[in-house]
Amino acid sequence: MSKFNLSIVVGAMVLSAACSAHMTASDPQPAPAQDGPYHVLSTNKVGGDGGFDYVNADSDGRRLYVARRSKTPHISVYNLDSIAADGDITGVGAHGAVVDGKYGHGFASSKPVAMFDSKTLASIKTIDVQGSPDGMICDPFNDRVYVLSHEAPNLTVIDAKDGSLLGTIDIGGAPEQAATDGAGHLYVDIEDKGAVAVIDTNTMKMTSSYDLAGKGGGNAGLAMDTKNHVLFVACRDPQVMVMLDANTGKFLSSLPIGRGCDGVVFNPDTNEAFSSQGDGTLTVIKEDSPTTFSIEQTVKTMAGAKTCTLDSKNGHILLIAAEYGPAPEAAAGGNGRPRRGPMVAGSFSVIVVGKS
Repeated sequence: MSKFNLSIVVGAMVLSAACSAHMTASDPQPAPAQDGPYHVLSTNKVGGDGGFDYVNADSDGRRLYVARRSKTPHISVYNLDSIAADGDITGVGAHGAVVDGKYGHGFASSKPVAMFDSKTLASIKTIDVQGSPDGMICDPFNDRVYVLSHEAPNLTVIDAKDGSLLGTIDIGGAPEQAATDGAGHLYVDIEDKGAVAVIDTNTMKMTSSYDLAGKGGGNAGLAMDTKNHVLFVACRDPQVMVMLDANTGKFLSSLPIGRGCDGVVFNPDTNEAFSSQGDGTLTVIKEDSPTTFSIEQTVKTMAGAKTCTLDSKNGHILLIAAEYGPAPEAAAGGNGRPRRGPMVAGSFSVIVVGKS
């Protein structure tokens, strides 16, 4: 080796050491390999036509809800244990559906919002709302349903007991997902602001906004460890999971995730957060302590499986996706993204991930 080459090698070693010295535990680290405790337990091709967005599990009622948007919109209902068809709510075009366990009432993020009996699936009534319903969350603290809309009003509050409108809340941006601490506080990620809104559910007022301060943006997924007051904020730009102190908004850590996240859940029984990505990966983040976190595993799922839900009874993560044919010749759609081909008939699937 020449003196010139030797100097290059030595310089590179010094530079590498210097970079390593500046890395901290909170710096994003490469995702680990597939090996780990979680695996795809089943891929259930349940079929059906139409687009889809959210998937929601009613762990107590043992049902899974998937809204399908097509010429004949409806909500497909599956048995949460067998993933067999268990009913259908017709004529409802929505992004998703949630169930209030106390009163047994279901609500779909349609316009108007559809209210139904979660046991019989029979329609109860429709509720006129403003905005454009997208995501939803049911807060057991006071049995209220929050309808999220990218257009003002950003949140519409509904009483789960009788479906009455209680008010609206503006958070100054587009909400994508929400989480509750079950003690009077609702947290909502503001996708276009790189922030998380804090809502006092008693007064229905926004009391604070936690700025991600450049640690993440395009935040589309949100989950919470209610015991240790940790927020898990999944971001698309950059592709990271940001952990915040829910009491103060203090930045705790960040870790890399896959591309195209649109859903996060937290399992308090295992202290793990799960982030589902459209690139066909599920990132498992372990909460080693209330202030330290690590990537436990990256599970390969199915391309397009960007939303997820938790079956709290057995710890299973359920995701939805479909296969698509060749894209049209046109290079891109109206939003500049590549066009997607037609859905392959019968390919819509419910993917179940768990420990084998």
